[in-house]
Amino acid sequence: MNSITVQELEQNREHHLELTLMAGRNGIKKKVTHSQVQKMGLALTGFIQFINPERLQIIGNTEMAYFKTLTLEKQEKIIRQICSLPLSCLVVTRGLEIPELLLREADGKEIPVFRTNLRSFDFIERVTKFLEEKLSSTSSLHGVLMDVFGVGVLILGKSGIGKSECALDLILRGHRLVADDMVHIQKRSPSAVIGSGFEVIQHHMEIRGLGIINIRSLFGVEAIREKKKIELVLELMEWDTHREYDRLGFEEEKFSILDIELPMLRIPVTPARNLTTIIEVAVRNHLLKVMGYDSALEFEKKLLRKMEEREGGRFEVEGEVE
Repeated sequence: MNSITVQELEQNREHHLELTLMAGRNGIKKKVTHSQVQKMGLALTGFIQFINPERLQIIGNTEMAYFKTLTLEKQEKIIRQICSLPLSCLVVTRGLEIPELLLREADGKEIPVFRTNLRSFDFIERVTKFLEEKLSSTSSLHGVLMDVFGVGVLILGKSGIGKSECALDLILRGHRLVADDMVHIQKRSPSAVIGSGFEVIQHHMEIRGLGIINIRSLFGVEAIREKKKIELVLELMEWDTHREYDRLGFEEEKFSILDIELPMLRIPVTPARNLTTIIEVAVRNHLLKVMGYDSALEFEKKLLRKMEEREGGRFEVEGEVE
């Protein structure tokens, strides 16, 4: 199971969590394993059975207001109950004052306690995005990822078949490079995978005969993207005269990445074929399908209507003859 340390949470600046460590510095190496946070809620009434220690725990304005209505004896009992759990981390939002007993107990039990000036809603939104990025399943594939007409297109194929050259031609037509050679892939939701380049080779491309070129330096920032949702997979294949290829578009293949099924097309490669144009048309056709129009199905319906009309006309003529 993927995990991050509480220290990584504290050191993050990209998501503007505005965290200040108030207690529990010795527990900074504890791990968070869930991307979903948990508000303490009922735990402040003494009901702690459903607290998940490996989830980030949050105390907001409502919880703290209720807690202050309790007697000091009840507050002490609840704080000791909460701190008896092996909590990974606790965050108090809105810059609220934290009870001194909670800080002392958390220090003694090595439970990191943070305070943030953000409202609970804003903090949960930001920290969930951070945790999803860090804890999501990852993989890598050998290929090229492009942004073509706003669609993330993953181009696959064996080494030397022309993936990078095809991508370079797409860049010259105004499309954008996300990653070349190795694509880092993250699962962000039950149905989405995000692709990006590895830091060392990001924005670079290998072209045989030219070597390594920097796309950002050559074409500017408008020719690149840092990351992109993958929506279509295209596999470039050497033309095989003994193989039957789909000529009507009725066959629907899928390519699985991190258990997510994506539409896939296999494109035979020959010297006479303009792959860049074919890829652009494939993306346009994919966009039509997303909007509910399938060219192959429409052609089939039209063909069936013509056949039905012809059959009906033939029966009428035969009836007159009889």
